[in-house]
Amino acid sequence: MAWKISGKGGETDPGEWTGFLDKTVKVEGTLEVTGTFRMDASMKGTLISNQSVIIGENARIEGQLDGNHVVVGGRFDGTINAKGRVEIQAKGIVSGEIHTPCLVIEAGGIFDGRCHMKGPADAEKPLTIPLRPATAAQQS
Repeated sequence: MAWKISGKGGETDPGEWTGFLDKTVKVEGTLEVTGTFRMDASMKGTLISNQSVIIGENARIEGQLDGNHVVVGGRFDGTINAKGRVEIQAKGIVSGEIHTPCLVIEAGGIFDGRCHMKGPADAEKPLTIPLRPATAAQQS
C-alpha cells in the first residue's frame, strides 16, 4: 500500500496511511489514530483506531488494541477488540484475548489465549428470553 497525501482541509481517506512508529520508539499511554497505521515500536497502553492497524515484526505491544482490521506480525500481549478481521502472520505472536468476527492465523503464527467470535449481526441483535405467564406455570 502506498502513502497518500491528504486532500484539502486535512481530510483523510479511511484507507490512507496516516502514521508509522519505528522500532526505536517507546510509547506508554493511549494512542488514537485514524486511517491505516503501522506500529513497529514498543508500547504499553491502549491503541485505538477506526481503520487498520499493522503491528510489524519488530513491535512489542502490551495492553489493549481497539480497531477494525488488525494484522499482527510482531508480539502482542493483552486484549484485541476488532470490528473486522484479525490476522496473525507467520512471525506474529498473540497472548491474551481476541474479540473479532474473523480470525486468520498463518502457518507459524502463535496464539495463546481465548478468542470470542461473534458475527456482526449477532453483536447487534437483542437477546430475547421467552417467558410464560404465571398462571400457566402454576397449572403445570
